[in-house]
Amino acid sequence: MPDQPIPEQQLNIELSEEMADGAYANLAIITHSFAEFVIDFVNVMPNVPKAKVKSRIIMTPQHSKRLMKALIDNVKRFEAQYGPIKDQETTTMPFNFGAPTAQA
Repeated sequence: MPDQPIPEQQLNIELSEEMADGAYANLAIITHSFAEFVIDFVNVMPNVPKAKVKSRIIMTPQHSKRLMKALIDNVKRFEAQYGPIKDQETTTMPFNFGAPTAQA
């Protein structure tokens, strides 16, 4: 019997109206343990010493790596279409979130 192509499965993803609005974040605090990565998305406002986490995503290390690769691929495609994304100067946050060093 010749090899038959594997039928493509469809995944139906539902997006509620509330979730479709999204949440703006200008800071991502990333922490991890052996079993998971935790990404807190925060909106920090100028001259406001307090900020709220707008969304928290918890992922396995494997899914985190897949997300990283997908972001790298999408940034490359974005820059190919619109030009390089300029890095802003690194600034020091004037307050401590009580978490390990983060990357944004």
